Amino acid sequence: MLAFVIVHLLVALTLPFLARRSTRAAFLTAAVPPTAALVWVLAQAKPVLAGQVITETVAWAPLIGLEFSFRLDSLALLMTVLVAGIGALVLVYSDAYFSRGGGDARRSAPLLLAFAGAMLGLVFADDLITVYVFWELTTICSFLLVGQAGISRESRRSALQALMITSLGGLVMLLGFVVLGETAGTYRISELIANPPGGTPAAVAAVLILVGAFTKSAQLPFHNWLPAAMVAPTPISAYLHAASMVKAGVFLVARLGPVFSGVPQWWLPAVVFGLATMLLGGWRALHEYDLKKLLAYGTVSQLGFLMVLLGTGTYTAAIAGAAMLLAHGLFKATLFLVVGIVDHQAGTRDIRKLSGLGRRMPWLAAIAVLGAASMAGLPPMLGFLGKEAAFSAFLGGSGPDLLVDAVLVVGSMLTVAYSLRLLWGAFADKHQLPPTDAKPAGFEALVPTALPAVAGLVLGIGYPIADELASAYASAFPFGFDPYHLVLWHGWTMPLLLSAIAVAGGVALHLGRARITALRNGMPRPLDAQRGYERIMALLERVAVGVTGRLQVGSLPTYLGIILLTVLAIPGSALVIRASVPENLRGYDNLLQIGLGVVVVVAAIAVLRARRRLTAVLLVGVVGYGIGGFFIVDGGPDLALAQFLVETLTLVAFVFVLRRLPVRFTQSDNPKALRVPKAVIAGAAGVFISLAAVIFSAARQAPPEASADFIANAEQGAGATNVVNAIIVDFRAFDTVGEISVLAVAATGVASLVLASRHERRKRSTRVAPPARVKTPALAKQQEEVRE
Repeated sequence: MLAFVIVHLLVALTLPFLARRSTRAAFLTAAVPPTAALVWVLAQAKPVLAGQVITETVAWAPLIGLEFSFRLDSLALLMTVLVAGIGALVLVYSDAYFSRGGGDARRSAPLLLAFAGAMLGLVFADDLITVYVFWELTTICSFLLVGQAGISRESRRSALQALMITSLGGLVMLLGFVVLGETAGTYRISELIANPPGGTPAAVAAVLILVGAFTKSAQLPFHNWLPAAMVAPTPISAYLHAASMVKAGVFLVARLGPVFSGVPQWWLPAVVFGLATMLLGGWRALHEYDLKKLLAYGTVSQLGFLMVLLGTGTYTAAIAGAAMLLAHGLFKATLFLVVGIVDHQAGTRDIRKLSGLGRRMPWLAAIAVLGAASMAGLPPMLGFLGKEAAFSAFLGGSGPDLLVDAVLVVGSMLTVAYSLRLLWGAFADKHQLPPTDAKPAGFEALVPTALPAVAGLVLGIGYPIADELASAYASAFPFGFDPYHLVLWHGWTMPLLLSAIAVAGGVALHLGRARITALRNGMPRPLDAQRGYERIMALLERVAVGVTGRLQVGSLPTYLGIILLTVLAIPGSALVIRASVPENLRGYDNLLQIGLGVVVVVAAIAVLRARRRLTAVLLVGVVGYGIGGFFIVDGGPDLALAQFLVETLTLVAFVFVLRRLPVRFTQSDNPKALRVPKAVIAGAAGVFISLAAVIFSAARQAPPEASADFIANAEQGAGATNVVNAIIVDFRAFDTVGEISVLAVAATGVASLVLASRHERRKRSTRVAPPARVKTPALAKQQEEVRE
């Protein structure tokens, strides 16, 4: 599994060079790693669905417990089908969509493949830290893909908005991971599922992790970044915002669902916010004229639906969530690619300008009908199986469950309505508009578009495959005596009636779209997520400017005072509250320490009283040499030598600089008013540093494991009796080489400046002198008068 992730990333690094020669070759080459990953995962499907879990662990910092842990189970299998399968199709489709040799094509091929590799790592991850690493990699790739070249202001703003919302949510999620891992004593997800923690820390971790999932999967109130990201090219929208990236949040909820299945702080926000997101996204999609914006708000609605199902924590809801997760990736990828073809061939995706494309593009219209039918939940599509299971998950329960079912029915009505709006807007004949001129799409674009739609139909008819996949994931949740199964016909049941009501209500909404739009335009809109985001960002900018204007005043004493006050306020308060002074603390170990301490203190006080710059620098040097003396007394001659060399070099540098400064310090207008605050801050900081040094040095009762290994291997492996030297020269040789390289570069730069200045002086000295003035009789008489 790790090999597939690495191959994705390595091939992505080579694609920019290939794309310079041929973008077609770049896209087709980029499609190979996802295809190989899909083939391998499908080859493992039979044992995985039978309950076998394939694991892989690579420790990259074993002493501190950091490792890449991967596992292939039923949920990872399902997500890999979407990530790798649709990723390969989108890359092939991109070759037909992007202009050959264009800048967008050269950028998109490597970034899409890198994103696919990051998503595979996220899907396979069995460790919370590994999840976070790949989570943030997807965020970075998304930012680059949405922003593209960054030429337009809209693309820059949308990319930055997506980055801000998802990355901030990721940081909150990371805090939740830390709380969860430290509470349970492990960061391994499989171990957390086997022994889920409880209590208040688990509830806090659940809420924090949900924030990250909500931001990534565009849940209310963080949903506004997803429609704004539609400025990206359509293949990128199809992959990131339909089949892959936005699934990361609901995937995380599905992955950690068994861990928090009994925690109300987990399933209650997931259900409440998911229902609200489903209704809001469906309502907004019902009134959009841009086909991509319509699909974007439809994606928001469907993500809310998935959040409800995967966050509930019951067996039937888990089956419905797994089926809808797969169905949504298939039909939404198809519909995004359909819209891309419409936009590419017709030159617009505004439904107010499109008419008659169904006659000009019958094959594309048929593909769109399949995708929309699955989105609307019509039989025999996979979307119908998932939606019927979703209605069944909340029947037979208490009042809140029935309320959830009622909201799901209303949300499904909206889904049917905007599905019809999509088909009508893109392909219907509109009598008030002339037929749109468009050329039929090519084979290379139609096949990747059709395959997900056909897969939705095949999985709906061949429901045992979908049922086995969904049941394998749902087996982590408890089920009753008669577990639910995905089938096309359950009989004349209540879920079937609810499905019929949703379809009929959606058709009615579509037929009354004009009146509904007029009603919507007349309604007040006090809350707007996009306007709220812009106001928050403007407020942050004003606060940042205000703070910077008051802190960055161009005064070094002010900067030092702010730094010291920050240190005193944050770690200083923690030290006062939690730390304790060691019991066996001694005043000194050697009489020489007393003498050196007196020298250092007297020199430090003398620095404050010094009025000449050179005197102050020499006294600071005395302090440094005194500290070097402490190193000698305490048995660290190598540290003392480094201290003496640094102090000598510093003194020489200061002397060269002081030659161009006034001899005495410049007196301020009111030094006495600032002297007391400065003394208080400096004294408090000195006390804090002293206490911290004593407490921190006494906190460790035994050497760390890394130190023990260094000591054990120093003499035998490096032939050194001084473990510090062994670490610097042998164990950390690469660090030393890097430091030497830095010094070499600095020395080269200094030598270049010296040679350049010498060359410049030589050029000035060899310039031709100006011609001498001709001595005229008048000038000679004037000089004679001056001499007299």
